[in-house]
Amino acid sequence: MAKGAPVSVYPPSPDGGRRVTIRGADVGTAYNLLDVLEFLHTAGLPKTDTTIDDPELIDWHGAGPDYWGPDGPENGPGDGPASGSDSTP
Repeated sequence: MAKGAPVSVYPPSPDGGRRVTIRGADVGTAYNLLDVLEFLHTAGLPKTDTTIDDPELIDWHGAGPDYWGPDGPENGPGDGPASGSDSTP
């Protein structure tokens, strides 16, 4: 984890959303990477696909950018839109 990263993305909640803060202010809940990129854009921060892996910009708590949905990394990727999994029975 990068100390002082302006963006923090917290572990997935039971509904799959991840709380996002920018410079300590709660900016909303992201349900996929596009939501995170939109929060970055709104805050005037870089919005490129490489920014998600930049530890100086984003501190991913509990799970990295590939995990969305109620399952944490210990159980495998969640079924959120960013995981690429098909949750259709």
